Amino acid sequence: MSQESSSYLRRLGTWDAAMIVIGGVIGAGIFRTPATLAERTSSGTQLLVLWAIGGLLTLAGVLSYAELGARRPQAGGSYIYLREAFGQLPAFLFGWTMALINYPGSVAAVATTFADYFCTALGLSAQYVKPVASGAIAFIVGINLFGIRAGAWVQNIFTVLKLAAIALLVVVGVVLAQGHLGLALATDASRQVPSGALIGALLPVLFTYGGFHYLNDLAGEVREPQRTLPRALGLGMAGVMTAYVLANFAYLAGLGHAGLAASHAPAADLMQKLFGPRGATLIALGIACSTFGYCNIAIAGGARVLQTMGADGMFFSAVGRIERQSRAPQVALATLGAWAIVLTLSGSFGQLLDYTTVGEWLAHACSIATLFWYRRHFAEPSPYRVPFYPWLPLLFVLTVLGVIGATAVHNPRDAGMSLVIIACGIPAYYGWRWLERSSA
Repeated sequence: MSQESSSYLRRLGTWDAAMIVIGGVIGAGIFRTPATLAERTSSGTQLLVLWAIGGLLTLAGVLSYAELGARRPQAGGSYIYLREAFGQLPAFLFGWTMALINYPGSVAAVATTFADYFCTALGLSAQYVKPVASGAIAFIVGINLFGIRAGAWVQNIFTVLKLAAIALLVVVGVVLAQGHLGLALATDASRQVPSGALIGALLPVLFTYGGFHYLNDLAGEVREPQRTLPRALGLGMAGVMTAYVLANFAYLAGLGHAGLAASHAPAADLMQKLFGPRGATLIALGIACSTFGYCNIAIAGGARVLQTMGADGMFFSAVGRIERQSRAPQVALATLGAWAIVLTLSGSFGQLLDYTTVGEWLAHACSIATLFWYRRHFAEPSPYRVPFYPWLPLLFVLTVLGVIGATAVHNPRDAGMSLVIIACGIPAYYGWRWLERSSA
């Protein structure tokens, strides 16, 4: 067992943990994805049903992660589950793909989105986007160096602000509806979509629901984890589903299905329709808050995975250290933040994210699959057990594999490169093991 299980302090309560779930899921997607989904559906009713179905499918994964977290309430999340169930190589491949590529790539991408909206709201030119994004990453790392309580304090504030932005959208949508909501929900005769195509329309929905796993990365710092983790995951995901369905209701009410399908920035269009340019500026600040909060979660969670790898001898030993006073993985935080800043300044994060999307969802499927291993090898009951086992975990795994298959069909190049990146981790793993033995 890694050293972090006895080194981290359990300081996060249910409220903090639920805010982490909400903050890890809600980023910039809900402010953009609905327009994409409207293009792929023929009515507002179809659109809302897809958001509800996507939320319920994701909930199956969330409940499965709740049992995994209750069984192994340690920092590192999926890395721990894969290491125990399938061995060090699969765990290393997860860390190789996620902690070294996907997490910092996500941080770089979302920090750039934050800076874009922040600069737009303040009237700054585009030349400030990269410096602002890099400064935001450095600021988040600096806050988290003081420990999980400092990071949670920042997270709670920005999660409340992002929920306030969504609540504002809902109010504006209802005001603009003026009794014409039925037109938004009606079928658009000019936009007939085959039923089979609706399965493909679920892809962006599921991607927008992603990010619920970050709490498991931080499980070593959750108080009474067997009780708090399942409760926080359930409450957090319920909050996300409610926010997403209401936000889409607002878009349909204010813009109509056809207007939403034609929009490139539905949140800004909705606000501008009622408040003019000031409304667009206000929602830009709301989106900036939402994306900033996501970066905080991704950095904190990714650093714990890196630290666990370092403690296991699967990465530099210095990265595995936990600072004694703050109980924070300071070297891991600095390493992840520095790499994210490099990706931000280079602008190379977009391609990296495209290449690792399949790997991210494959990691989710493999992580849930470890639940079957735990149930078989450990007879004692878990403090929390996923309901309707084995059907809910199986549903999630099959859904994720379907998402991966559909992604491979639509983007074979990105899916192929994702598998190549994962495969490159195999010689890296054996090379690292050889270096470790040589230096011993």
